[in-house]
Amino acid sequence: SYAKPILDGSLPDGSRVNATYTKDITSKGPTFTIRKFTKTPWTPPQLISFGTLSPEILAYLWLLVQYKMNVLITGGTSSGKTTLLNAVAFFIPPESRVVSIEDTRELNLPRDNWLPSVVRNAIGIGEVGEISLFDLLKSSFRQNPDYVIVGEVRGKEASVLFQGMASGHSSISTIHADSVDTLIKRLETPPIELSPTLLNVLDCVCIMTHAIVNKEETRKLKEVVEVINVTPEGIALTNTPFIWDAMENEFYSKKNSKIFEKIKKRYGVSLEELDFEYRRRVQLLNQLYLKKVFEFEEVQGIVNEYYKKPAEILKRFGVE
Repeated sequence: SYAKPILDGSLPDGSRVNATYTKDITSKGPTFTIRKFTKTPWTPPQLISFGTLSPEILAYLWLLVQYKMNVLITGGTSSGKTTLLNAVAFFIPPESRVVSIEDTRELNLPRDNWLPSVVRNAIGIGEVGEISLFDLLKSSFRQNPDYVIVGEVRGKEASVLFQGMASGHSSISTIHADSVDTLIKRLETPPIELSPTLLNVLDCVCIMTHAIVNKEETRKLKEVVEVINVTPEGIALTNTPFIWDAMENEFYSKKNSKIFEKIKKRYGVSLEELDFEYRRRVQLLNQLYLKKVFEFEEVQGIVNEYYKKPAEILKRFGVE
């Protein structure tokens, strides 16, 4: 209407739509933009086939998700943040209770114990009947979740998300930022205004980027950064176990992981066991990619089965 000339919503197939009305705000007249996405999300082996990330990075993220580390996926608009979020969610243990909170339903998890929730616009004048991300996030902590997945944090809901992380809920979310420094600045300044010391509950940041490789536009996981400590002044001490080299178009990793040390202290798992498990999963994911196991339900079935009978799955795919 003339009173509310901007519309944000979703179409019946789930695509996002943004529309404007009248020449008052868009001088050439009414506009609409539709952002479509795939009905079935890309699976982890498909992301390897696209060159978005490497089996090593996926195996590392798998261990982080299994041991309930808090992960933030950052990047610019349309850099593949939600795609990566969906792929990482494949690795959540099958018996875990998952609550997801989104503006528009984009996540698709083939699991039974999943509560997907979506915001609702006001049904009258002002904010009457509006259910925001903030409301859903507050409510989600009463639903006894093992994992809380938030489609995107922008404002005051970020403080609730970090309070949830601090109180022991494992959280995975996305936010617009192109580096760890800009992420911390965004979280510390209005409208979010988090205390820098609260940022220490964050374990890992994955930074997505748009890239041109061989004259083709593609998405890449630019780097994976572990947050070791954030000082009261807002200076972050970090470790970067994985990085993408744009010149070589190769993913490079370094041996030491501070998060593996954190898992060792928290869960009593030795670094040798973690390293052994990490290498097995790298091989398994590589085999899934080589054998083109891309089907949505099949990949989820293999991951779920791996949690129960790892030896059988490894034998099936010839992993030693």
